[in-house]
Amino acid sequence: MDTSTTDNSGVTVTIYRGEGASSLEVSTIPDLVLGDEELLWVDLCGANEIQVEEVWRALDLAKESLPASPLATNPKLEKFGSHFLARVVAVVPGQNLQFRGAVLTILAGANFVVTHHAEEIDFLADIRARSPETVCDIGCLGEASFVAALLDWHLSTYFSAAALYEVEIERLESRILSDQPPGRSALPQLCALRGAASRLRRMLAPHRVVFDGLSRPDFVPDGAEDVARHLRDLDDRFERALDVVENARELVVGSFQLFSTQTELQTNERMKLLTFVTVVTGLLAVIAGALGMNFQANFFSLKTEGFWIAVAVMAALGLLSVVIGRRRGWL
Repeated sequence: MDTSTTDNSGVTVTIYRGEGASSLEVSTIPDLVLGDEELLWVDLCGANEIQVEEVWRALDLAKESLPASPLATNPKLEKFGSHFLARVVAVVPGQNLQFRGAVLTILAGANFVVTHHAEEIDFLADIRARSPETVCDIGCLGEASFVAALLDWHLSTYFSAAALYEVEIERLESRILSDQPPGRSALPQLCALRGAASRLRRMLAPHRVVFDGLSRPDFVPDGAEDVARHLRDLDDRFERALDVVENARELVVGSFQLFSTQTELQTNERMKLLTFVTVVTGLLAVIAGALGMNFQANFFSLKTEGFWIAVAVMAALGLLSVVIGRRRGWL
């Protein structure tokens, strides 16, 4: 039996028990009597307003918790009479580090969890695709612990995005340190990396209101120590995710410093070449100036032959200078 089935409506109803998982219809939810070892998960992926309202009625959820249209994107944590709501934004990676957010709204009450999202989110699809043998322990989780697991997977999207970011940083730094550095063409990529890091930071930082709220003692008033520990650990993981995103911003600053240093080295090499050429040209100019002085010398009696001798001497001095410069590492 599949863990869950999703029809074209975008509504998936799954009940987890100790022996595995099975799928249900929305119409059967009001008749369910859930035990302590059971957990109902309703996943709404791109469901329309009528389908969402049907699920809300079936679970007797507060109308105030209905997702607004258009969907709000600010993270939020709110408690109602018999359930609570957490709204977060997961990271959806795109090409060239064009990160964007996917809003995920989670509602949880007594032995049930509802997830609502306008587009598919990978970790939710992975949970739905699991075989029954691998999900038998989910039924033993309370709704708060299952929400903590979902939010932990949500934070994993930021860790994955940061890992992709670090790969791009390493590729750029390898180009900068290569034998043929990209030069000023690296600036647009540095700007893009800076923008991606700032984007991740702006997406993650507002979630503090959610994770700090979940870790407060008054959020689990029944004294369930296991649940409270899960939520505290979740808050610690959020802080680590924030540190990773902050480190991503520092990485691009380090890459820019590396780029600046490499540019200075290239400039120094060019200045060495220009200095060498200037010295050699000046030496030849001195010789040419001496030969052009207005006095009679036996050498000038050679006429055309003297001219070519002078040219040959200056050419030989130029070649000798190039040879010496290469041996000394000046060129």
